[in-house]
Amino acid sequence: MAVVGCLGDIAFEVSSKTVSSLQDVKWSGSARYAVHQRHLQNALTEFTGLDPDKMSFAMTFSYLLGVDVMKQLVRLWEYERKALPLSLVIGSKAYGKYRWNLVSHTVQFENYGPDGSLLTAGVSVELQEYIK
Repeated sequence: MAVVGCLGDIAFEVSSKTVSSLQDVKWSGSARYAVHQRHLQNALTEFTGLDPDKMSFAMTFSYLLGVDVMKQLVRLWEYERKALPLSLVIGSKAYGKYRWNLVSHTVQFENYGPDGSLLTAGVSVELQEYIK
C-alpha cells in the first residue's frame, strides 16, 4: 500500500485493494491592502496583512475500490460542522503553517448498488488555513 497523503484521518492511498485519491489540487493565497484617498494626490496603498491561504481538491471514494463511501462522507461532514482543524499532507510534505478547516464541500453521487446503497461518489472540498 502506498499512502499518498491525508486530510485529518482520511488517507489518500493506492494499493491492490484500495484506491482513494485526490485530483485537481489548487492552492491560493492573497494579500490585503487598504487604499487611502488623499486630496488632490494619488491614493496611497498600504499593505495590511495576508488572508488565510485556501486549498481545494477533488477526491473519489469508491466501494468497488475498497472504500466505505458513506463512512468517508460522514467524516467530512463532521470535520466541517465541528470546525475541526485538520492536518493536510500530500506526499511527504505537510501543507500550511499549522492546520486547515474544511469550509465547504460538494458531493456528486455517481454509482449505486442494487439495494440503493452509494457505491461511488466524487467529492470536492475547499479548505481555509487555520493559524493558532
